[in-house]
Amino acid sequence: EYPFHRRVSGFTSSLRTSSAETFIPTSVDLANGLHRPHQKPAILRKISAAQQLSASEVVTHLGQTVVLASGTLSVLLHCEAVGNPKPTISWAKNGEEVKYNDRLLLQPDDSLQILAPVEADVGFYACNASNALGSDSVSIAVTLAGKPLIKASRATMINTESPAVTVDIGSMLKTIQKTNVSINCQVAGVPEAKVTWFKNKVKLSSTHHLHNGLLLIANVSLSDQGLYSCKASNPHGEVTESSQLLVLEPPRPLPYLEDLTAVLSSAGPSTHSVLTSPSGTKLTVRPGSSALIGCAVDGHPTPNITWLYSGEPLSLQHQLLAAGRILHILNVSDFTDGEFSCLAQNEAGSLTQVMTLAIQEYRWSVDRLTPCSASCGHRGLQLPQLRCLLDGAEVNTSYCRETPQPSLQPLACNRRDCPSRWMVTSWSPCTQSCGGGLQTRRVTCQRLTAKGSSIPVSNEACAQASKRPVDTQSCNRQPCVEWAASSWGQCNGPCIGPRLAVQHRQIFCQTKDGTSVSSDQCSSLPRPLSTQNCWTDACGVHWRVSLWTVCTATCGNYGFQSRRVDCVHVRTNRPVMEHHCSWRPRPANWQRCNITPCENGTCLRGGREGRREGRLLSGAGESSLR
Repeated sequence: EYPFHRRVSGFTSSLRTSSAETFIPTSVDLANGLHRPHQKPAILRKISAAQQLSASEVVTHLGQTVVLASGTLSVLLHCEAVGNPKPTISWAKNGEEVKYNDRLLLQPDDSLQILAPVEADVGFYACNASNALGSDSVSIAVTLAGKPLIKASRATMINTESPAVTVDIGSMLKTIQKTNVSINCQVAGVPEAKVTWFKNKVKLSSTHHLHNGLLLIANVSLSDQGLYSCKASNPHGEVTESSQLLVLEPPRPLPYLEDLTAVLSSAGPSTHSVLTSPSGTKLTVRPGSSALIGCAVDGHPTPNITWLYSGEPLSLQHQLLAAGRILHILNVSDFTDGEFSCLAQNEAGSLTQVMTLAIQEYRWSVDRLTPCSASCGHRGLQLPQLRCLLDGAEVNTSYCRETPQPSLQPLACNRRDCPSRWMVTSWSPCTQSCGGGLQTRRVTCQRLTAKGSSIPVSNEACAQASKRPVDTQSCNRQPCVEWAASSWGQCNGPCIGPRLAVQHRQIFCQTKDGTSVSSDQCSSLPRPLSTQNCWTDACGVHWRVSLWTVCTATCGNYGFQSRRVDCVHVRTNRPVMEHHCSWRPRPANWQRCNITPCENGTCLRGGREGRREGRLLSGAGESSLR
């Protein structure tokens, strides 16, 4: 039978009920012996309880703890393995390959000897046996004075697939949710060290799955994240190692993106929005519009977003909003129809979501025709209606201005003989302009052919379809009227110029026999004037002037002459008040004269006498004017 197993001082030892020491290959089929062909390596474990071996020269097998004392001169670590092909033995200390030197020696039997051990030699020594079929590894602890020792790892493990994972304390573990995580804290010490577990420096209760240095965290979730610490203690001291557990959540799609709603509310009306999805979405937009494309994903840690267009990084003009979760295409016309994708990545995995962009095209359409211009005959035509369409909907033709227009050709329609119908000529002029007259026209029954010719037919052919139109009618039945006017009234108004006073008369409409009727009946006739300018007696005035008097001097600068200016009536020639002539400019009543230099003294004296006489005359003139 195989012996039962338990953990001793943090590493595996095989125990029998007796204390006898025996070597048993734990990976060997005992029933078939030790020489089975193609056997995986198996290291022989020492069957004994952990004990302190303190002597000047220590020889020990795997499965025991070596306690270095001040008198220890040599430590020899035995490692025996079986297997076929013969296993290759190598040694490692604390996870790193042992570098042999003059103190660390590899013996011919693959044992490791440590000469003059010092404190730096303390640690876990692992014997590794390997061949083409596999490998096996067993550790032995070397402590100083029995102090606790923890086998720690400084590795970082990322698990994204396995449902269960085991790591040594000291490792950094990143794993997906719902994984069963085991953290192994292998300890050594004499006496045996006690193990205590902590999470974020808080001691874990006994309700956690703790078993001799092994911590099991089942079905991990985000709440299990934290720093897990293992403390090993005995009377000689204590030591602590920690592992960081980070729970990963691969990127997953979300049904909505709040940031997209907020950004869209501040965008213009020509901005469209859409979310990408793993199965793909589609956005159809008009040329020249803008688009907001959202990448709604979640994960732990927060995924990094990379945007691609047709599988390549974006190169045309764009903006990234909301930490890269929103792609803002400023003008979709910069792109052609294609696929936008957002690649969300974190340590737990990746997720690609896609969106297909379809840009509507403006195009001309001539699929509609105008109504036929005739129901029969030879002139029926239909014109194609030129329309600008966007996704089947008609839009303003200005959107199609950059698209070449198709040629438009009129189409013949309803080219067939017309049914017989009455044809009429225009009415003749009325025999009277008013008071009642007659006018006539010619009425015939004809048929218009598809070639455009008109063929006379019997009146019976038309009478079956419609009544014969009349060929005579009365006209101008309105009574004969004319404008009449009363005599002109009195000329009224102040005289402000010739013929600017006003006089009035009455204008009315009447029949030829003098009966007054509404003015509307005369509206077609030219209407006489009811107001005109006129001339009043008050306007028959003008300024009358006398002859100039003799100049008061023959030379010099002081000669002047005067005349009389009166406002007189044209008919009576009598003076009237001057304001009646105010509408005409008033002539001057004096002026300077003989303004020439004097050539001799006599003339100057005469000039002084002239000036004196002039002042007298001037005074007399002003007096007479007054």
